[in-house]
Amino acid sequence: MNKQEKIVTMFDDIAKTYDITNRVLSLGIDRTWRKEACEKCFAYLQKPEIEAIIDMACGTGDMCEYWDKIAQEKGIKVNSIIGIDPSVGMLEEAQKKGLNATFIQGEAKDIPKQNESADILSISYGLRNVVDRLEGLREFHRVLKSGGYLVILEFTKLPKQTLTARIRDFYMKRVLPFVGGILSRNFNAYTYLPNSIESFLTTDKLIEELKEVGFEIVEVKGYSMDISTLFIAKKN
Repeated sequence: MNKQEKIVTMFDDIAKTYDITNRVLSLGIDRTWRKEACEKCFAYLQKPEIEAIIDMACGTGDMCEYWDKIAQEKGIKVNSIIGIDPSVGMLEEAQKKGLNATFIQGEAKDIPKQNESADILSISYGLRNVVDRLEGLREFHRVLKSGGYLVILEFTKLPKQTLTARIRDFYMKRVLPFVGGILSRNFNAYTYLPNSIESFLTTDKLIEELKEVGFEIVEVKGYSMDISTLFIAKKN
């Protein structure tokens, strides 16, 4: 079993407790980050009707739900919302919610969609779990239409040991594994997650990679002492 397969199996194992664990660990604040990401992207796109939104590493469908809800609030017609994830367990939980979205199994490095088929592509807290990241970013670029937007929410590596970095490290390495392990009964998974942040990119490095595959950076915003970072990029 390769590294990517091991990560997918881990998410299969924690799928049933994933939502409640996330809400507890984030104190629900991730909802604010997701909502603002959707609102900002719609404002940049400025289309009253959207053919397709793809959410990669969709998990249990949180972001798909926000895309649909906020589009309705803004009077934007979205013809198709597609959630894609390699974890069958996560997709099963997403499908139980009865969301206005279609869920299919797939990986970031090989998206089962045609060239230039989406107006928006999002990935929330899943990019650091993509082993072949550059290959995945190139796939994002491929399936987006010209003028389409990529939305990334992620925990990026903090570049130096600031007070913010030390506070976040304490929470991620001490509190998160303990609480997440108890709620999910899988301590290994919630030890992996903070470690995956430490081995991920800094904000500046991710910006470099996005530019390398052809994206124009539109906005970068840190949330909650840079615990989470929003990237919005455009395919010209």
